[in-house]
Amino acid sequence: MIQIKNSIVDSQIFPSNVLSKEQAMIFEALLKESQTYMYKNEQQLRFELVLRERILHTAIRLARSKAKFTIFRFSRCNGQFWSRNERGGFQLKKEVSPADAINDIFINSELYAFECATAIVIIFYKAVLDTIEVQTFNELFANLLLYDWHSDQDLGIKTKRGDDYLPGDCLYFKNPDVDPQMPQWQGENTIYLGNGLYYGHGIGIKTKEEVIAALNKRRKQGATKSAYLLEQTTRIDFKYLATFANEQNRATLSFDPHKLLIGKIGSSTFLH
Repeated sequence: MIQIKNSIVDSQIFPSNVLSKEQAMIFEALLKESQTYMYKNEQQLRFELVLRERILHTAIRLARSKAKFTIFRFSRCNGQFWSRNERGGFQLKKEVSPADAINDIFINSELYAFECATAIVIIFYKAVLDTIEVQTFNELFANLLLYDWHSDQDLGIKTKRGDDYLPGDCLYFKNPDVDPQMPQWQGENTIYLGNGLYYGHGIGIKTKEEVIAALNKRRKQGATKSAYLLEQTTRIDFKYLATFANEQNRATLSFDPHKLLIGKIGSSTFLH
């Protein structure tokens, strides 16, 4: 359910040709939720739809990249933009533009390796970068550190209990009987892409059942507990970030017609 100011809205708020296919999917998911999602105005709602769409596109782009999955001990990055610290995190180098450094992860992806939590944070940063002005992004995130769930407070990452899963949310699959020799597989952070598909760094784009099956292969001998989807969601602060929408976004809140579509036939996932 969606409420703008004091009014509950329905699907008629947007003309049929205004929203992209992905935005329409996200909008429908919001409408179908039993809890109420409240917005100050239509622009704030539109901004969230656009930013969530960008999260989906960024997750798919990372899935198609050459960036590898690894534990912190073996993480790597492009030294032109980042300094790798003793914990395996990536610290933005002085005099380097935060926007350039984030973009480089996707341009020179073969130079990078990191684990799944860092991947989620990278996806969130890149999606925001593609939604607001570059100068604004650089001002907000001037001292980037990519390490596990560490993030700038302006990203506003928060986790809450509940099963109101929306496309663009980070969802966590827990593996309670993980093999102690592979602690990195105690769970998998994923981006929910909608249409029953999830992206997890190191696993790829999979259905819920496929993610669980992949984790179950990493359980200890004699394991009796299956991996499962935890009833919680992790999100960025869409309403706060909407205050930084540039003038073009305020007017149109639309992007180029280039869309990445996800399709599934049998056990195969196709990216177009």
